[in-house]
Formats: sequence, structure tokens, C-alpha cells
Amino acid sequence: MNSTDARRSTRAEATSFGAMQPLSRAARREAERRFAAARRARQARARIIGTAIVAGLFSTTALPAFATEPGPVTPTTYEAAAIETQSLTVNGDTALAGASAGGYSATTTEELAAAEAAAEAEAAARAAAASAATTTTTSAASTGSTSAPTTSFSLSAVFQKALEYRGTPYVFGGSTPSGFDCSGFVMYVYAQFGINLAHSVSAQAAAGTRISLAEAQPGDLVIMNGHDGFYAGNGMILDAPRPGKVVQMRAIWTSDYYIVRING
Repeated sequence: MNSTDARRSTRAEATSFGAMQPLSRAARREAERRFAAARRARQARARIIGTAIVAGLFSTTALPAFATEPGPVTPTTYEAAAIETQSLTVNGDTALAGASAGGYSATTTEELAAAEAAAEAEAAARAAAASAATTTTTSAASTGSTSAPTTSFSLSAVFQKALEYRGTPYVFGGSTPSGFDCSGFVMYVYAQFGINLAHSVSAQAAAGTRISLAEAQPGDLVIMNGHDGFYAGNGMILDAPRPGKVVQMRAIWTSDYYIVRING
């Protein structure tokens, strides 16, 4: 064996001897640390891969309809109907508020309604007055008898006087033009024709004669349960209705009433 071979043999024996020696404590700790670090790295990679797989599955199942069916979306019949029936409602007062130009302003819905109601009442009053005049003329010219009593005053004149107080506010217990209740209004008007009536619905009903609706004339009394007013013809009454209202002419709203003609 030459010198070179001898050196190689010596190094091999030394290496083999070192490998057979047990690891030192520091070497074991270092090996355990590296092994633990490698295990943690494997676990972290596993978690990352699992999260990526779950996210991919979720994004696939949560795809919106337009992602799988590209193109315009046609609304259902119900949605189309809802779209077509959408509308904008604007309060009349809001729409007219501030609508003015050149010194002129828009008429509000309340003013229009009040004007229309006044026109209707005026037309009804004229019709009632005409009906009263026609009925009075016919009765005077007729030689036939009637069960309705005659009066010393003109029912038409009574009704025309009552019409003058339209718009007077209702006041409970009132019997003057500053405010009337129902029987106070009747009492005040008839007093101007020399007929003194009590301030009571029942007493006023008892002060006259009950007649049929066919014989009724404007100026007769419409008697109800706890309320009265002037018959205005054509199924209408002129009365002082209730608190918050004014003397007005309106349709008789019930069939529970009768007509009384005041004696005098």
C-alpha cells in the first residue's frame, strides 16, 4: 500500500468512527427544531391548499345568473307589470305651491272645490225658489181642497230670507246671525215674519201641522230626531249642521224625517 492509499484508509476509518458516536445534546436539539419547523411548514401548506380549494368551490356555486347566461335579462310578467304600473302621485297643494308668474298665482284645489260647491248650492237655491214660486201660484189658482194648512205669510219669502244666512257659522245654542244652531236658525228666521217659535226641535215640530212630502214647499220644516231645518225642495235641506260647519243647503241624507208646516 502506498502513502496515498494509506491516508485515504485513515480518513475513512476516522469518518466511520465518528458516525458511530452518539449525537451530542445540542445536535439533538437542533435536529428536533429543524424537524418541528419542517412539520409546521407542511401543515401551513396544507391549510393554504385547503382554503384555496374551498374558495374555488364557493365561487363556482355562487356565480350570478348573468355569468352563466350572458345577455339582457328579461323581466318576469310580474316585474314587467310592476314597472308599467309605477306612478308618481303629487299632492295637489304641493303641485300648486309657488305656481305664480307675472303677478298671477294658481288656484288651489280647495278654492276650486269651494267655488264648485258654491255654484251647486246657488243653482239648487234658484231651482228651489222657482219651485216654491210655481207651487204657490198653482195652489192659489186651484179651487181644489188640500189637507195642508194655509198660512198668513209666504213660505217662499221665508225660504228666501233663510237663504240670506248661508255661510253663518254653527254655534251651539246660537240664535243670531253671529252663529246659529239648527233650531236657533229656524226660530230667528220665522221671528222676522211675526211667528214666535221656541228654541227647541220638538217644540217647533209641535208648533205646526205634519204634512205629506208631496205637499211640502220650500220654507216648511224638515223634522228629524234632534235636528231640523228648512225644506229646500228637490230632496234638499237648508240648515245649520253641526260644530265646524256653516249654514248651508245639502241633500237630505236619511229617510227618517217628516215635514211640518208652521201654523200662522
